[in-house]
Amino acid sequence: MHTGNNYKFFEVMYWTRRDLYSLFFISAVPTSLYILMDWKWLSIPWLPIALLGTAVAFVVGFKNNASYERVWEARKIWGGIVNSSRSWGLMVKDYVGNHFAQEKLSEEDLKKIHKELVFHHLAWLTALRFQLREPRSWEAIYKVHNLEYKNKWFKVEEHEHKVEELLHRYLSETELKKLTGKTNKATQLLALQSEMLKNLHSKGYLDDFRHMEMEKLLVEFFNHQGASERIKNFPYPRQYATLNLWFIKIFVVLLPLGMLQEFDKYNGQFVWLTIPFSMLSGWVFTTLEKIGEASENPFEGSANDVPITSISRNIEIDLMEMLGLRDVPSPIQPKNNIIS
Repeated sequence: MHTGNNYKFFEVMYWTRRDLYSLFFISAVPTSLYILMDWKWLSIPWLPIALLGTAVAFVVGFKNNASYERVWEARKIWGGIVNSSRSWGLMVKDYVGNHFAQEKLSEEDLKKIHKELVFHHLAWLTALRFQLREPRSWEAIYKVHNLEYKNKWFKVEEHEHKVEELLHRYLSETELKKLTGKTNKATQLLALQSEMLKNLHSKGYLDDFRHMEMEKLLVEFFNHQGASERIKNFPYPRQYATLNLWFIKIFVVLLPLGMLQEFDKYNGQFVWLTIPFSMLSGWVFTTLEKIGEASENPFEGSANDVPITSISRNIEIDLMEMLGLRDVPSPIQPKNNIIS
């Protein structure tokens, strides 16, 4: 997620420079042939191109709106995860205790149980965000222009490390072995939480009501996970994305052909203005398409994504401070105004 006022001019130019090269070629070739070779037949009336441009603008706007909806839904899901995680910390701290236990535990042992439940939750957050950052064939970040921009301006933790490296912070070796070979580690970690709650309930450290409330919260975490996976695994429909892209390609190719005749009305030398003006007009449409493309997958790890790494770190800070634990990590800081 970009945290500055706006993207810098150089960043935008770097991100779209390949389009500018293509647009220059597309506009320069017919303009040169029209003037130097006197190929007047290259020009076409402006009206059909204007009508096509209007249709393309509607299609691009539809895609951008749909992409924004996907981003906003993802942000609401992770806002829910933040609130539910804080509730989990409170329940762990205040619900799990000696209230109904026949065999009383020391304060130190209770704190160990609290820490274990919180660390299991942090392990779930870690596994979930790593799963959401896994590559999909339709994701835009792996296209050349987006990958170049990412490598130059920021890093994503989930793309730099393996999930096992971070799970070691929160889980024992035995628990890690249970996750080995599991397809969906986040799901298994919630199941592990449920199993631990069941054991605490059977020993009297949770009464029926409190056990039921904490299990309900685990179900809520499953709902948040499922909603995130729905966005991750179901792309913006490919038929819309494909037509959107080809409509824009057709439009930018026809654009200079329509401008030739318009500029030729004023003076012969004004025809050369076809190149910059068709480049500018084409750049607006291709950049709008890129913005929609870069926003349609809010968990892929791009500069426009929901910052799930930063959100997870903030949850970790809240829960560790709630339990009075030491070695609380620092919040993740933006790099070049981008936070992942």
